[in-house]
Amino acid sequence: MLNNPMPLALGAILLWASLATLGALTRTLPPFFVVGVSLCVGSLLSAHRIRDWKVPPLTLLTGIYGLFGYHFLLFFAFRQAPALEANLLNYLWPLLIVMLSPLLRPGTRLTRRHIIGGVMGFIGAGLIVTGGKLALSQQYLTGYLLAISAAMVWSTFSLLLGRLPAFSGSAMGGFCLASGLLSLLCHALFESPAHPSASQWATLALLGLGPMGGAFFLWERALRLGDPRQIGSLSYSTPLLSTLLLSASGQGQLNSLAAVAILLILGGALLGTLPGRRHAQTQAT
Repeated sequence: MLNNPMPLALGAILLWASLATLGALTRTLPPFFVVGVSLCVGSLLSAHRIRDWKVPPLTLLTGIYGLFGYHFLLFFAFRQAPALEANLLNYLWPLLIVMLSPLLRPGTRLTRRHIIGGVMGFIGAGLIVTGGKLALSQQYLTGYLLAISAAMVWSTFSLLLGRLPAFSGSAMGGFCLASGLLSLLCHALFESPAHPSASQWATLALLGLGPMGGAFFLWERALRLGDPRQIGSLSYSTPLLSTLLLSASGQGQLNSLAAVAILLILGGALLGTLPGRRHAQTQAT
């Protein structure tokens, strides 16, 4: 499993699906504080191999670009635009991973199935995130652009992982720590002081061990080993699983569009992954 990219990617997606449920327990805390503490906790997952954190400067900058740059842009997008629309535009990142693969991953090409599957997944994610209600307004253009920029950062970071010189996966701990400290700096500059309760500290620890820490280690290895077109298509299950988990925990409910969204997301993921498997079988023969 450690060398099979799809289970690794699915593991990251499952952890990210818990982000909304755990995040709801910290909604009274400043966002940059939550991200900063969670990422610092996540760095502890590879603290026992701290020597592996030493990587070339360009590799370190790429890690900070992905982890800190994504969250920085996304949180400011939420400040400049309604959360519903900003979150939908943020979920362009799986589609961008698919569409940008030929540019950033030499040797990959897009087929009609990849494109149709990606679009289906995005439409399905849009139905899940917005409940079918969407009202883009020009007055929030800055926020929309920030959300799209966040999606661009995460998609390009994900694709660049396969282009970087070989480095230990444990180095993700260094990326997490550097990005966490920068997030805490943003907290000090832009937010009011935080006063977490004991239960919120426990939730922050869970965030760091799971969706804001452990998931990044799985994601890094999946993208270095796997086909980004397949992984991008699979990633649209993130908002779906997140919504299902919120519903199961009593913090949300499914609407009448959920069944349509599920079919679109699963159908898009199937279209996006089947060509890769066939191609692999052709190569094997």
